[in-house]
Amino acid sequence: MALSLAACGGNDLEKKDAGSGGGKGSLVVGSAGFTESQILSELYAGVLSEAGYKTTVKKVKNRELYAPELEKGRIDVVPEYAATMAEFLNAKKNGPKAKPVASSDADKTVEALRKLAGPRGLKVLEAGDAVDQNAFAVSKDYADKHDLKTLSDLGRSKQRVTIAAGDECETRPFCRPGLEKTYGIDVKGIDPKGVGTSQSKQAVKDGKDQLVLTTTTDATLDQFDLVLLKDDKKLQNADNIVPVVNAKDAGGKKVAEALGKLTRTLTTKDLTELNRKVDQDREKPADVAEDYLKSKGLA
Repeated sequence: MALSLAACGGNDLEKKDAGSGGGKGSLVVGSAGFTESQILSELYAGVLSEAGYKTTVKKVKNRELYAPELEKGRIDVVPEYAATMAEFLNAKKNGPKAKPVASSDADKTVEALRKLAGPRGLKVLEAGDAVDQNAFAVSKDYADKHDLKTLSDLGRSKQRVTIAAGDECETRPFCRPGLEKTYGIDVKGIDPKGVGTSQSKQAVKDGKDQLVLTTTTDATLDQFDLVLLKDDKKLQNADNIVPVVNAKDAGGKKVAEALGKLTRTLTTKDLTELNRKVDQDREKPADVAEDYLKSKGLA
C-alpha cells in the first residue's frame, strides 16, 4: 500500500507505535487523496496540536485503504462524511445490496453511522452543519433561459438533458434514477466525463451537456459560469462533515472537545472557500488550514 506522509509537528509515522494513539500524546490524522479531505485533515491536526497533541497527517488514497488503518489504530482520526461512511460500513456488514441506512435526515444518518461504527472499535463524534453533498449544476444562461432555481424547476420545464458525470450515474439512486423518479427530469443519457471534473463542467458550459454532477462545495463553478440547482425534495443524503476516531486511542473527552470547537465553527461556505484557495489559487492545504484556524481563534 503506497502511503505518502506529510509531517504536521510530531514524529515520523514509521516511529509511531500502532497502539500509542492519543495515549502518549501523539495522534495520526488520516486524509484521503482529494483536496477537501486534505484541508479537513490539516484543520483537525491544527486544533489537536493546539490541544497539546503531537500530530501527523497520513495521506491515503481512499476510504477502502484508510478505514482498516483506522480500525487497527494505525490512524487515530479521520474527517468523514456521515451518509457515505454509514453506507460504506453498512455494505461491510450487510453486503453491497444492503438496505440503505443513510437519508437526508442528518441526525438519523449519524445515529445509523454510530450503530455501525461502534462494533468496529470506532467512535463517531459530533457532526457539524458543514456538508458536502452531491449536487447538480447548469450554465447560468440555461438557468436564465428556462427560469431554473431548483431541480423541481428543471423537471417542470420538460427539457431533455444529458448529464456530465461518472458512468455510475446511470444506476446510482441519487443520480439518473433519482432525478427521473423524484423530480420527473427527462434524462437523455450520461456523458461519462467524471464527477465535477473540468471536462464535465466545460461540456455544460459549451452546451454539449446540460447538467453536471458535482458537489455542494465545488469552488470552481464560477469559472465555468455554472450555478447549482437546489435539491428542494432532498434526494441527496446527509453527508455532513463528522470526525470518526479510533475509540481506544482517540475516544477521550480531550479529543472530542478539540474537534468539537472546529465542528461547530466550520460552515459549508467556509469549506467551499477553503477549497477555492487550494484548487484555484494553488495555496497549500496546510497553509490554508492554518490561516483559517487563526482567523477563527482556534489556533
